[in-house]
Amino acid sequence: MEITVQWIRTSWTKESRGGEAAARRNAAPVGFALPRPEATSAHVVRMRERDGFAPYDTQEDLRAVDVLLRETDGRLRVLPRVSPLFGQPPRRRRPPAVRLAPGQWVRWQLNYRFSSAAGIRGWSYWLDTFNIAYGPVDADVFLSTPTVSVDEQGAVR
Repeated sequence: MEITVQWIRTSWTKESRGGEAAARRNAAPVGFALPRPEATSAHVVRMRERDGFAPYDTQEDLRAVDVLLRETDGRLRVLPRVSPLFGQPPRRRRPPAVRLAPGQWVRWQLNYRFSSAAGIRGWSYWLDTFNIAYGPVDADVFLSTPTVSVDEQGAVR
């Protein structure tokens, strides 16, 4: 069965924690139309503060995406890996994996917070959004409402 993966990483610093910059960051899309997908690759989109949150997309090998995908009994088990562990904001216990039936898709969001080891530089942040579909899909599938939505974001203060 076909598996379609879109991984969106939005990154910013304390400069985008408020005002106009935060408004631009918060307006960044959480789903994009797919380019012509290949079965062994993921659509990867990066949006960075330094680029005004303009999307830059590439195709990467599925193994480069931090998510566990396993087909069992006609369903797809999806569970993003949480890494790096030192970048986790406090969050409740992790939710269980999602099991998708053919024709379903999940949007799973995780965030991270980082500081330099010496505390010299300010904080930086990531938001990872994983859009994963099981079965054949149209190019605009991730522009619609997901079958399952998991918000695993912690407070980044």
